[in-house]
Amino acid sequence: MRLTTIGLDADDTLWHNERFFTLTHGRFAELLADHAERDHLAERLLEAERRNVGRYGFGIKGFMLSMIETAIEVTEGRVPGHVIGQIISAGQEMLLHPIELLPGVQDTVEALADRHKLILITKGDLLDQERKLAQSGLGDLFDAVEIVSHKTPETYARIFQTHSESPEATLMAGNSMASDVRPPIEAGAWGVFVPHGLEWALERAEEPVDHPRYRRISTLAELPDLIDAISAI
Repeated sequence: MRLTTIGLDADDTLWHNERFFTLTHGRFAELLADHAERDHLAERLLEAERRNVGRYGFGIKGFMLSMIETAIEVTEGRVPGHVIGQIISAGQEMLLHPIELLPGVQDTVEALADRHKLILITKGDLLDQERKLAQSGLGDLFDAVEIVSHKTPETYARIFQTHSESPEATLMAGNSMASDVRPPIEAGAWGVFVPHGLEWALERAEEPVDHPRYRRISTLAELPDLIDAISAI
């Protein structure tokens, strides 16, 4: 089975992302410390994010709106205006944070681009994802870029039909079991899990440990050797 097309996730697969959400979670908890315990506030915020992801999609802007909604709820509508202002400022800072590639990513993506058709498949806010890709310096290494609202099996099937010879000759790698591994496997491709360490609760899913087209690696730097091993099967 020769793999000809490789799909890569972006956030927390190629560059740091979740740690900025973690920092903002801490700042949000400090702003509302007089109104809710940290753990309770985190639960309420996650509930808001889960409700709102279908309305606002994934990304920082939806996160900001969920924080504002949660602040209104936990204060029973009495949240001070300056707190709302600081929540908005925190979100704006997230939208401006510089891109920092994960270790080994530059060399790995360059090596993959020399041997395979490379597709960036990421979800979130269009402008923010385009900004991050431009700042990463990796844009020219990809043959195609797909910024999508949701990563479903149907989404992957469309992308594979457009950009690859077949799903069977395609591999997708990323840090989210729910978005980067299980859906492409359901669409007929290989799914490779590259854990990042920081994980958003909504991206968790059961690991398909017994599936023949599932693999797990420690870092993206291991991917070229894994591809060789799969292609030799």
